Amino acid sequence: MNVVRGARPSICGLPPRDTESGPAAAAKLGFVKVNGSNAIGLEGSGKSLGLRGGVDGGSRFVRSIKAMEDPTVSFRTDCAAISGTNLRQMSTAGNSTNIVWHKCTVDKQDRERLLQQKGCVIWITGLSGSGKSTVACALSQGLHLRGKLTYILDGDNVRHGLNRDLGFNAEDRAENIRRIAEVAKLFADAGIICIASLISPYRKDRDACRALFPEGDFIEVFMDVPLNVCENRDPKGLYKLARAGKIKGFTGVDDPYEPPLKCEIVLQQTERDCVSPSNMAETVISYLEEKGYLQA
Repeated sequence: MNVVRGARPSICGLPPRDTESGPAAAAKLGFVKVNGSNAIGLEGSGKSLGLRGGVDGGSRFVRSIKAMEDPTVSFRTDCAAISGTNLRQMSTAGNSTNIVWHKCTVDKQDRERLLQQKGCVIWITGLSGSGKSTVACALSQGLHLRGKLTYILDGDNVRHGLNRDLGFNAEDRAENIRRIAEVAKLFADAGIICIASLISPYRKDRDACRALFPEGDFIEVFMDVPLNVCENRDPKGLYKLARAGKIKGFTGVDDPYEPPLKCEIVLQQTERDCVSPSNMAETVISYLEEKGYLQA
């Protein structure tokens, strides 16, 4: 087992005084290099805690470690940025001023290769009682069984936390959808298949969500279920309360729902034709497979 030889530690390119270097110092710190692989690890109490044989030399982990040993990587550049000698262009977003987007060396494509899938958002929209949440869960389960990582942003669930300060008037609904879209965008950027399930009744709000994503990464799924079918189901008893006047501005009763005009997928149900949630989920999964989202 060979000890990794490393340069004396420095801060912004300035070497400290009276510091040990070389094999003896590295051994004291416990750094070891495993023969026959590119992995490094820690050694303590006579047992190696590092990675050993079987490590893929082309893995992202190993390449990240090797980058630390790459003489072309300059830490002085980072120090210059911290010291203010390399200033970046400031920007403004809404009420946030003097902000800078900080780009990391690990990007979306790297994460997608790690997960062997492509990040996107599946936006399930429809009336209350149309089966959005049920299909979302069936879709998540179907993808999970295929080894794909998903996360569901359910409208009601998000209102328990992030959006608990919002009501159901038009302005609050727009903000509710905007926040969920921004969170979904982060999940998609992480390489995760995000499933957003919420009524999102207004076309302009859904179009604004779509505009946040690269072409093809916003997949709109319309639960095309007639109002009378949804009202007959009424799983939460909300239609009954709305008809009794106890809930104002309820979608489908005294507030409109605007169906999508150009959605990617339409899932239809009628009184006579009842398609199972798992079959609906398979329709969406087939679309993802066709478009290459289930591979990197």
